[in-house]
Amino acid sequence: MADLVRAVKTRKPKWYGTKKIGGLPYLKDLEISGRLIVVEGPDASGRSTQIEMLTTKLEADGYAVLNTGLNRSELIGQGILEAKRNISLGKRTLALFYAADFADQLEQKIIPALQAGYVVLADRYIYTLMARNTVRGVKRKWSSNLYNFALIPDMTFYIDVDPYALVHRVFAKKQSLDHYESGADLGISEDMFESFIIYQQKLAKEFLVLKKKYNLTFINGNDSIEQTHVRLEKQISKYLSKIS
Repeated sequence: MADLVRAVKTRKPKWYGTKKIGGLPYLKDLEISGRLIVVEGPDASGRSTQIEMLTTKLEADGYAVLNTGLNRSELIGQGILEAKRNISLGKRTLALFYAADFADQLEQKIIPALQAGYVVLADRYIYTLMARNTVRGVKRKWSSNLYNFALIPDMTFYIDVDPYALVHRVFAKKQSLDHYESGADLGISEDMFESFIIYQQKLAKEFLVLKKKYNLTFINGNDSIEQTHVRLEKQISKYLSKIS
C-alpha cells in the first residue's frame, strides 16, 4: 500500500512579491515539502467536481490532500456575505474582504499543509479575484500589488468553457443565475441572461491576460467531465511522479 504522505525534499517557497519574502516577512525561513495545485474556472465549469475526482485519485496514489477555495475563511467568510449584501460598499472594499479571506486561508491552512507535505488543491485562487476586480474597474496593478504576498503555485489550470455552454450548465445546476456571477451589479444589461454572457466573456478575456503573466495552463472544459478529468489528471500525475 502506498504511504500516506510521499516523501519530497523540502524547499523554499516562491512568492509573487518583488521582495524575497513578499508581504509575509515572518516567513522568511519557511520551508515546505508539499505542492500547491490550483484549478481555476468560471462558475459551473466543473472545478469542484474535478477537485473531488483529483482528490480521490491522488489519495489512492498515496498523497495526503487538502482542499481549499475562496470564501472559506472562518475569520472573514461571514463578513464577505454581509459585504455583498451592502450595495453601497465600494469595489475596492469588497476586494479587500476577499483578500483578507485569502490571506487567512493561506496562513492558517495552505502553508501548514504544504509544510506537512500535503498536495493542496485550490478551488480557485488569487487569479479569479484579480479578474473580477479588473472587470469591475479596479486597476490591474492595484490587484497585483494587493496579492504580492501570495505563494506561487506549482501548477495552475484554467478550465475554459464557452459562456453559452456555461449558462446552460448553471441553469441545470441551480435553476437560476447568480447576481454577481452574472455581473448584474455592473449594470451591463437589464436582461440577466445577456448580462451573464457579457460578464463571463469579459472574465474569459481577462484570464487570457492572466495566462500570459502568470503562466496559467488552459484546459478545454467544453467536453464531458471525464474527458476534462483525463486532461487534468494526466498532467498532474506526470508532474508529481517526477518529484516523488
